[in-house]
Amino acid sequence: MQNLGKVYLVGAGVGELAYLTLRGKQLLTEAEVLIYDALVDSDLLTLVSPNCLKLDVGKRGGQPSTPQAQINQLLVAYCLQGKQVVRLKSGDPFIFGRVREEIEALVAAECAFEVVPGISSVLAAPTFAGIPLTDKYLSNCFAVLSGHQPELLDWNALAKIDTLVILMGTRYLAEIVTKLLACGRIADEPVAIICNCSRPEQKIFQGTLTDIVDRTRGISLSPAVIVIGKVVDLASQLQSSPSSAVLTGKTILVTRAAEQSSQFRDLLQQHGAKVLEMPALEIMPPSSWQTLDNAIANLPQFNWLILTSANGVEYFFERLATLGKDARSLAGIKIAVVGKKTAATLQRKKLQPDFIPPDFVADSLVAHFPEVLEGQKILFPRVETGGREILVKELTTQGAEVTEVPAYQSGCPQKITAEIWQALQQKQIDAITFASSKTVRNFHQLVQQELGHSDILLTTLLENICLASIGPQTSQTCQELFNRVDVEAQEYTLEGLTTALVNYFSNIK
Repeated sequence: MQNLGKVYLVGAGVGELAYLTLRGKQLLTEAEVLIYDALVDSDLLTLVSPNCLKLDVGKRGGQPSTPQAQINQLLVAYCLQGKQVVRLKSGDPFIFGRVREEIEALVAAECAFEVVPGISSVLAAPTFAGIPLTDKYLSNCFAVLSGHQPELLDWNALAKIDTLVILMGTRYLAEIVTKLLACGRIADEPVAIICNCSRPEQKIFQGTLTDIVDRTRGISLSPAVIVIGKVVDLASQLQSSPSSAVLTGKTILVTRAAEQSSQFRDLLQQHGAKVLEMPALEIMPPSSWQTLDNAIANLPQFNWLILTSANGVEYFFERLATLGKDARSLAGIKIAVVGKKTAATLQRKKLQPDFIPPDFVADSLVAHFPEVLEGQKILFPRVETGGREILVKELTTQGAEVTEVPAYQSGCPQKITAEIWQALQQKQIDAITFASSKTVRNFHQLVQQELGHSDILLTTLLENICLASIGPQTSQTCQELFNRVDVEAQEYTLEGLTTALVNYFSNIK
């Protein structure tokens, strides 16, 4: 049987998700196995499916890491199992990435592979610092070198090159400076060290060959890029203006279900936020399809189909297809949806809703319903347990005959991940967002589980963290469980919640 597995050796770029290539992003979303290096930004890991196997192989100087031969074996083994494997390397795979050894192992095992370029810190770090590597008057050429074995390099030749870009060299900075000075480089040659390029914590240290070692003594510099040459002096003129995005430097915790958080993450990142994800919901099929199947078999008897969530849309149409039907089965049935996200999900099914209430909440649907409800037969696919009952009650009170059917269920994850729990404990989070009452309840349950159900410890843990709600019902649940809510969206959408956070942090600066 033909092996359909393939290995993609992907450059992760310089750090932030914004600088990942489109091809890299696509492959991460499709990966079945992800094998990644320690320097890869954690935000990139949020792109992979929850079902993707993630393997951290380290590969950072001076720290424990998986032996290269074992990494090669992992790539081959998973590819031969027919998996789509992404080998994620910081920067670009072909720049100090040891990719040759991995490709040789794949070729020997007759495994298909593809190399996907990434933006290397060699080019990006100087750019972020405002340092051009070439300049008509100051630099006709530049050389890129690894500084972790300075004794192997020809310093006489390197000293004659206009601009030097050094990776992995901060531990040997004093030795590098000594060798360049000994080979004739002038003592007041400008030097820049760019640490954590592209990230909010980026820092730039400048000096000369004479004083750069003293200027950075005792400072943790790695990961960093060293630039030596006259072009360093241009940084003050050419460096980009600091980001004016309001959420720059803020860390926002998103509690939506894993498969629903990408849009919200993108909205927040556009305003400069660092986003951490803690899925407080797990979306899954209902305990039984029987009642939904019966409703689908009798679709012609209904006047209206009401959909109040993107999950309801996805699971209803997935089941429709499973039963051999498609959108044509809804001929003669009008569709009402609650919320822009629900409407957009329906539109991806090539259907336009007949009615969207103006306030994006279920309560508004009854108040603004376009037809007399008396005698209307309504099909309502919904979450199996835990949804609000007020909509069905009000529709029924108005004389409608409502058939509720479970289309999916949402549960609470077993525990908080170690990364998120550490961020909460170390006060690294500025705001927590809630897009439904259920996410509030599940978050509360998970945190209390860690704290031994102590309300005092809960209050202390969330102190100085902004609690942000998507709408009135979610805010009410925040008040019940946390005794406060700091931000409520005026428009009850993810866009509205983003705007509310931007306004909040604008006012407290």
